[in-house]
Amino acid sequence: MREDQRSACPISLALEVFGDRWSLLIIRDMIFAGKRHFREFLASDEKISTRILSDRLASLVSQGVLTKTDDPAHKQKAIYSLTEKGIALLPILAQIGFWGQEYRPVTDESAANAARLKKGGASLLKRMMTELRRVHLQAGL
Repeated sequence: MREDQRSACPISLALEVFGDRWSLLIIRDMIFAGKRHFREFLASDEKISTRILSDRLASLVSQGVLTKTDDPAHKQKAIYSLTEKGIALLPILAQIGFWGQEYRPVTDESAANAARLKKGGASLLKRMMTELRRVHLQAGL
């Protein structure tokens, strides 16, 4: 166990990577809204600050959940992509969405992704993950 880890518990170790609100919302926006650029993430309804966004993106890149590459269309922009680790978070986000849909005061519009995933089940999750791999990993697995 690394000295900076508080615990060897798998849940604790996972939460060190993606356990804050902003990191999961960034990943949500990539998966469900197709966001890939810094300014696109800033436009989210939750109003993340530029400092927090920059910090969370850097952390997700350093943890291997995202990659960052230069945007060939614009020298000062970067494109963020999910890695396989990031794509593997889709079923976790789906479960969080199911829980929120069941126990929180959501609207039909805000719960649309959770409802679609619940209805589509494992086969929809698999298709979505395949599409995410095609877009983010250029693998088309």
